[in-house]
Amino acid sequence: MTNKLYKQKILILDFGSQYTQLIARRVREAQVYCEIHPFHMEVEEIKSFAPKGIILSGGPASIFDQDAPLAEKEVLELGVPVLGICYGMQFLTQMRGGAVTKALDREYGNAQISILDHRDIFSGVGTEGDETVWMSHGDRIEEMPEGFESLASSKNSPVAAMADRERRLFGVQFHPEVAHTPSGTRILKNFLFHVCGCEPSWTMSSFVRRTVKSLRETVGNERVICGLSGGVDSSVTAVLLYRAIGENLSCIFVDNGLLRRGEAEEVIDLFKGHYGVDFHLVDASEHFLERLKGVVDPEKKRKIIGHEFIAVFEKKAKELGKARYLAQGTLYPDVIESVSFKGPSATIKSHHNVGGLPETMNLKLIEPLRELFKDEVRQVGMELELPRELVMRQPFPGPGLAVRILGEITRERLEILRFADIIVQDEIRSAGFYEKVWQSFAVLLPIRTVGVMGDERTYENVVAVRVVDSLDAMTADWSRIPYEVMARISNRIINSVKGVNRVVYDISSKPPSTIEWE
Repeated sequence: MTNKLYKQKILILDFGSQYTQLIARRVREAQVYCEIHPFHMEVEEIKSFAPKGIILSGGPASIFDQDAPLAEKEVLELGVPVLGICYGMQFLTQMRGGAVTKALDREYGNAQISILDHRDIFSGVGTEGDETVWMSHGDRIEEMPEGFESLASSKNSPVAAMADRERRLFGVQFHPEVAHTPSGTRILKNFLFHVCGCEPSWTMSSFVRRTVKSLRETVGNERVICGLSGGVDSSVTAVLLYRAIGENLSCIFVDNGLLRRGEAEEVIDLFKGHYGVDFHLVDASEHFLERLKGVVDPEKKRKIIGHEFIAVFEKKAKELGKARYLAQGTLYPDVIESVSFKGPSATIKSHHNVGGLPETMNLKLIEPLRELFKDEVRQVGMELELPRELVMRQPFPGPGLAVRILGEITRERLEILRFADIIVQDEIRSAGFYEKVWQSFAVLLPIRTVGVMGDERTYENVVAVRVVDSLDAMTADWSRIPYEVMARISNRIINSVKGVNRVVYDISSKPPSTIEWE
C-alpha cells in the first residue's frame, strides 16, 4: 500500500509470525507509522517506501527448512536500521555469515535473560537484574556474524540478543511485542527512537487532517455513495467523508430485517437527524426474510444475504443518479490479509462483512480507513466527536442476527433473539464489562429442552450467551465474567423472554471455535 504521505515510516517484513500484527500495533501505539509487507518485498520497492527502520518478524519456519522464507540479502545493506525478532534474528545471522544451529531444547514460554549491555535497545532495561521475556524458538545462534557482539544471554540461548552497532543491525531471540515480555514496549521504543531516530508523529488528529484534505483533493465535486451498517467502521468512514465533501455524500442504509432492536432508528437519528447527511433508508426486511424462508445451512444463509444486499444496494445507488465513487470501511487487517505471503487460506466461512459490489456499478473505490487498526478507528471516531456509544460499539456481523439463529430464520425466532440480546447487552453494560470485552451476544439454538415453570412442564428454546476477550478477532478467549452477572442474565432471559426456558454459557476459545456460531 506504501503511503507516501508519511515521512517517518517503519517497514515490517512478515515471515509468518502469529504476532506480526502485534508488532505493528506496538509501533503504532508508540505513535510511529508502520506497514506490514511480505518478506519477499523487492529491494527497489523498499527503497521507494523509504523506511526509517526495518523490523524482521518471527515465523514458524526453521532457517534450515528447504522452503524457509528468505528476504533478499540486500535488505540488510540499505544503511537502514534493522531489528530481527526470533526467526528474523536467525535470518539476519545467516545472511551476515554467522552460524545458526538447532537448540538443545526448544525454548517456549517465559525465560530469564541477563542483559550484558544497557545501551541502544536495552537502554533503561534490566538494570536491576535479569529480565523476563517470551521465547518461542527451536533454533539458536551458535556463532555471531563478524562485527556483532552479544547484548544478552539466557540459559538456553548464549546469544539472546546481538548488535552490529556500526551497521545498526540488531537481533533479539525473544518476542518484545507480546505482553509476556514486560519491558518489550520499552525495547521497541528504544529501537524506534534511539536507533532509527523516529519522532512520535502518528496521531489520529493528524490522520483526520491528512485524510480530510486528501479526500477533498481526490473527490473534488464528484458524488460519493457510502453504505452504512450502523457499525463503527462505516460510521467513521461516512463522517470523515461528510467533513471533507459535505452534500456530495449520499449514504444508503439497508434494513435487511436481521438487525438488533432499535438499530435502524439509531442510525437514522444520527446521520439524518444530527448530521443532516443525504440519507436513504431501504427497508428490504420482507424481501430478505422471504428469501431466507426454510434455509438452514449457514453458508447458504450468508450467500443469500450477501447476494440480496448487493442487488438492493445496486438498485438504490442507480436510483440516486450519477456517482463516481463508492466508500467502504476496509481496515488494515483486511489489507494485510490480502497481501499475506502465505497465500489464500482455507475458507472457514464467508466473511461477516458484505462487500464486493459488482463492477457493473462502475464506481471507483474509496477506503479512507485502510491504514488503521480497529482501536485506531475508534480513536478517529472520538476525534470526530461521534457518540461514545457508537464509537465503542462491539463488532456486529454483516449478516446480522442470521448467524446467531441456528436453523431457520422466522419473525418469531428473530423477536425471541432480539429480546434476549437486549438483556445480555443491558446486563453486560450495567456490570461495567461492555467496553472491556470484545463481543457479548445471545445465540438462539435449534433445540428445545424440558423445563418447569410454576407447576407446569415446559418444552421451549435454549439461548446460548457468548462473551469473548480479543485484540483483533484473529484469536479470542471466553470471558470469565462473574457468576452473579451470568445469573442475572439467565434469570432475566428465562423470566422475561417468552419461549425460552434454558440459558447456557459458551466457554469455547478461538481457535478451535469461531467467535460467531455460524
